[in-house]
Amino acid sequence: MPAHAGRTGSSYNDPAMLMAMEIDVLGPLGARVNGVSIVPTAGKPRQILALLAIRAGRVVSVETLIEEVWGDAVPRSAAPTLQTYILQLRKKITDALPVDSALTAKDILATSYGGYQLAPVEPIRCDLVEFQRLTAHGTRAMAENAPHTASEKLREGLGLWRGNALVDVPLGEVLRMEVIGMQEARTRALELRIEADLQLGRHAELIGELRMLVAQQPLHENLCAQLMTALYRAGHPWRALEVFQSLRQSLVDELGVEPSPRLQRLHRAVLANDDRLDRFTPAQRLLSA
Repeated sequence: MPAHAGRTGSSYNDPAMLMAMEIDVLGPLGARVNGVSIVPTAGKPRQILALLAIRAGRVVSVETLIEEVWGDAVPRSAAPTLQTYILQLRKKITDALPVDSALTAKDILATSYGGYQLAPVEPIRCDLVEFQRLTAHGTRAMAENAPHTASEKLREGLGLWRGNALVDVPLGEVLRMEVIGMQEARTRALELRIEADLQLGRHAELIGELRMLVAQQPLHENLCAQLMTALYRAGHPWRALEVFQSLRQSLVDELGVEPSPRLQRLHRAVLANDDRLDRFTPAQRLLSA
């Protein structure tokens, strides 16, 4: 049965519904037009769709798409092959549109300014855009000393992740840099959410999560500092000292360096039972004191 068969319901009489598009990149790649997937099975077309999806609403140049798909080994047939992949994507979009749609595949995957642009029409729902909106809200809330709101918004944003970004897409150099940026944003949001929870006195609840994160990233000083703070506030200063010693040993063994001065200040504060550690204030303020 064609993808658009039987679509004669009243919802498709609404022009806004005809333009609805959903994009998911915070995990496996997802792209749907009116609820119908347009994700191809072949690797190279998936790369193209993924890059267009991440930059939805912006033009991606032909040169950038070719660099992503072929890297330094660009064949002479790259340009016409790229056009073939675009036609394949447009065919999937056409199949997803209702018969009486006012839009065409070229409206949704448009040719523009020496490149291509996905979904230049509205409305479009993208998990990456929603994640960025929620984390920006949470970051502002932290700056305004509203940790409860910050924790809520950051937790909501982090909940949009369904695994590693574009986990099922082959990554060329362009997508790899995009994914690195997304993962860094995820890590920053996670650290900030934990900081908000520490300010809310949720130290005991955080210990298990922080232990797992530190085990995954044993050289990550911020996470180690947050774990040390949580352990101290939960009544386990000796365990906080163990975390510092483990971090120090890892840094010396792998990089030949000592922990940063801010971590050493935290270590001294734990040794001295500094009462500032019991105050639910930003760790950054304590560590810089």
